[in-house]
Amino acid sequence: MVNTKKLFKSYKQHWQLFVFLIIPVAYILIFAYWPMFGLQIAFKKFSIVKGIAGSPWVGMKNFIKFFNAYQFEQVITNTLTLSLYALIAAFPFPIIFALVLNVVENAKYKKIVQTITYMPHFISIVVLVGMLMQIFHPMVGLYGKFYKAITGEMATDLFSKPAMFKHLYVWSGVWQGFGYNSIIYIAALTNVSGELHEAAEVDGASRFQRVIHIDFPALVPTIVIMLILRMGSIMSIGFEKTYLMQNSLNISASEIISTFVYKKGLGAGVGNDYSYSTAIGMFNSIVNLILITTVNTISRRVSETSLW
Repeated sequence: MVNTKKLFKSYKQHWQLFVFLIIPVAYILIFAYWPMFGLQIAFKKFSIVKGIAGSPWVGMKNFIKFFNAYQFEQVITNTLTLSLYALIAAFPFPIIFALVLNVVENAKYKKIVQTITYMPHFISIVVLVGMLMQIFHPMVGLYGKFYKAITGEMATDLFSKPAMFKHLYVWSGVWQGFGYNSIIYIAALTNVSGELHEAAEVDGASRFQRVIHIDFPALVPTIVIMLILRMGSIMSIGFEKTYLMQNSLNISASEIISTFVYKKGLGAGVGNDYSYSTAIGMFNSIVNLILITTVNTISRRVSETSLW
């Protein structure tokens, strides 16, 4: 049973800390929990005139409509392909970079490298996609110039090729994010005791052996937690970058759940179907919830490291 007197005393002694919590708690309640009230329109035929409460109930009709849609298989396949490709390609880079940077003893050089690798993270998605379009332009871009210089022919437009979309998307993301994403691993490595390295060095262990047997094991709990979190958003590929890179020629490879939801809910003009798009988004969230719960359970049983 909660000791009310003791709890009130704690509030009174540390009231400044609780004041700091007001803004983040309010933010979460307003932007994370309150919108859940609107999820009920996924089970209704929503009408702006009638409102959420007055709109007629249709049950699972919107979900069945999505499952039977001819784009269903394509959208799910593209979403999973992009997400898993990004996970496999991007996840190891911050870990490797953190381990390599941790070996560097020159503090000034380390700070310069960190700053340079962090900078791409702060480039907006719009600017990044613009850079990609300029660099890989078949006529005036670096790609086009080099291709013509080597082959004597005009380069093909990579953005028009569905097969190239996932590579451009994933590897540009790797370049943009690996430096910034390594921060948490670099921070974890600072907790490694120097005495362990000294003892291993005395025993004749090389620097590479110390990285493998001391540094990497220290990162494993952090790696597991980050992997669990990443698996929880496996179906949630970033909308902005995909939508900006998308065109009528590569849409067979670039149409994913988030862009599909946008087009059905907001991009259709007069034919906007808010209930249908909400149902798709809800399906996406449920799959993510199942994935993060499953992976967390497996991790807890196998490695004893988990989110809960």
